[in-house]
Amino acid sequence: MESYRALTVDWKDSKLQSEVRDFSVDDLPDGEVTIRVAYSSVNYKDGLATIQGAGIVSRYPHTPGIDLAGTVLASSDPSFKQGDEVLVTGYGLGASHPGGFSELARVPAAWVVPLPSGLTAKAAMAIGTAGFTAALSIYRMEQNGLNPDQGPVLVSGATGGVGSWAVSMLAKSGYEVTASTRKSAEIAYLKSIGALETISPSELVVPEAKSLNRERWAGAVDPVGGRFLTHVLNSVRYGGSVALSSFTGGAELASTVYPFILRGVNLLGIDSVLCPMDVRRTVWNRIAAEWQPDGALLDAVVHEISLSELPAAIAQVLQGRMRGRAVVALS
Repeated sequence: MESYRALTVDWKDSKLQSEVRDFSVDDLPDGEVTIRVAYSSVNYKDGLATIQGAGIVSRYPHTPGIDLAGTVLASSDPSFKQGDEVLVTGYGLGASHPGGFSELARVPAAWVVPLPSGLTAKAAMAIGTAGFTAALSIYRMEQNGLNPDQGPVLVSGATGGVGSWAVSMLAKSGYEVTASTRKSAEIAYLKSIGALETISPSELVVPEAKSLNRERWAGAVDPVGGRFLTHVLNSVRYGGSVALSSFTGGAELASTVYPFILRGVNLLGIDSVLCPMDVRRTVWNRIAAEWQPDGALLDAVVHEISLSELPAAIAQVLQGRMRGRAVVALS
């Protein structure tokens, strides 16, 4: 009987603790497609899955990992066959369903995306949920009229996973990108991946005597939220869009109605979890074509870690100290 290793979060001494454990194939959950996982990656949501009371996981023991890429070992669904290269992001993976921090995974066929031509499993996970979220943000903004001729696009939290990929993808599509970061030591890194200029979040704060800031951005990709989102909304040009995908800066929204009714600003909610499969495949195909990272970018953004190094990487993500992407090699 084949065995496999997985990172598991479970209660021990009244605390949630993470460790690598051995399992047998019989321990795999229900699903039509069994996958030998080649790579996964570390996301903020994976960090939350290791914290008591975060609301991500309701049943333990649990294996986090909200994305994976690998090769089909077996499938009872005719859409997939042994040897197919595939990826899975979103849905219940790593939350209600055991995730990608495992050498083997079994998932519903409805969650599985064929690996697009031109992408390796490692590159797909370097992009992963974070890159898919960035790409989906740009896709939705372009559906709402954004194009490179309209002016600069702001990316907040630009050194993180979503932010880094948004900077790169926007630059590849010909946009003038301004990257927002508090980390002055990372300015050279942001410019190396496509940012034309950088800005500190403090420069976006609206003076107390004013209801709106001057119009600066044709659009904005925001994986931060919280109070920062208020300042972004107040700085977007007439008819522009803000694509909001996370709340690492807080879940509150303390905005006025002015950006919406005086400038026609669009606030677009970006959901990479339950994104419909037709949109999901369209966006992944664009990632594999016009937004595919080159080798130099992968070297700049990605560092590879092992299963045993995962707990330390998760701690870095939760503390906001992770630059770019940590890719987990599983086979």
